[in-house]
Amino acid sequence: MNFHQLLQQRAGLLRAARLANLAFAYARLQVFAARIADAGIAGPLALQPVDPEVGRFCPVLAAHACRQAVIDEHFLDEDVVELADILAFLREENDTFGSDFAAEDLAARFLPWLRRELERADVGVDEATSAGGAARAESAGD
Repeated sequence: MNFHQLLQQRAGLLRAARLANLAFAYARLQVFAARIADAGIAGPLALQPVDPEVGRFCPVLAAHACRQAVIDEHFLDEDVVELADILAFLREENDTFGSDFAAEDLAARFLPWLRRELERADVGVDEATSAGGAARAESAGD
């Protein structure tokens, strides 16, 4: 592949990357929502960004209604960083998405919009495939 070919393919590559990120977000948020449900986590959560001035060097998933220890037990720092990255991507795509959400509403808040975006681009979303793929991706990372 040469330089000129890359420039010609740029728009298609950017579209493909966006769709891959949407699919990844969809699959991973399914996994996060399942983990939240399995742990019985409910109530408002806030994703606090990195803030070196207050000594926060990685994002924190803060619980407002349940014990923080429950969140910390079920979500490693790497999980919270991944969730923060996904939510940042979603905010870039749809500025109505914020970093605060009810734990039990994670799937209902984000997945329908992601599904519509994928289907609008003619990407079929199969629940079993996306959830299974997300679970395989999670176990591969362990």
